[in-house]
Amino acid sequence: MHGQPPREEPAPTYPSPAASGLAPVLERNIRALHERRKKDEAEASGEERIAEAITRFTGSMRFVYIHLAMFGFWIVANLGWVPGVPKWDESFVVLAMIASVEAIFLSTFVLISQNRMQAAADKRADLDLQISLLAEHEVTRLVSLVQAIAERLKVESDVDHELHEIKQDVAPEAVLDEIEARRS
Repeated sequence: MHGQPPREEPAPTYPSPAASGLAPVLERNIRALHERRKKDEAEASGEERIAEAITRFTGSMRFVYIHLAMFGFWIVANLGWVPGVPKWDESFVVLAMIASVEAIFLSTFVLISQNRMQAAADKRADLDLQISLLAEHEVTRLVSLVQAIAERLKVESDVDHELHEIKQDVAPEAVLDEIEARRS
């Protein structure tokens, strides 16, 4: 070790910041959706926020552990297995009543949260439908434009016989009526 130069540790390397790889319009859309979600959360009523917090907590492992500890202690104490602790609910009727009342309230909080989530899902479904209808309308207009260009250039295609149908806008009410008619 005497004649060798001291070993230098390699300098730490940091990866260069990677470009997101997303098109600017996608980044804008993601940002807009994120902002909308934050706005919707901010507009939630106090009751909805409380119900959401309770639902979030009751859906956690911490909630399970607390209940395991509380109910476990209740059971072993009332079985007489804990020295120095008198039995207070030998038939476990009080424990059953507490668990039943808790279940009623918890299910109500979960339903409140689910209703809020369903309302948000309905908004997203409406947005999806509107975007799909807009895209379909734009494609219909493009088909008409491409057909006009093809006619002007005297280009024939194997799908010319389908163009009349493709060039028509979709009537969402008619589609929904047909779907409902086939379900019955």
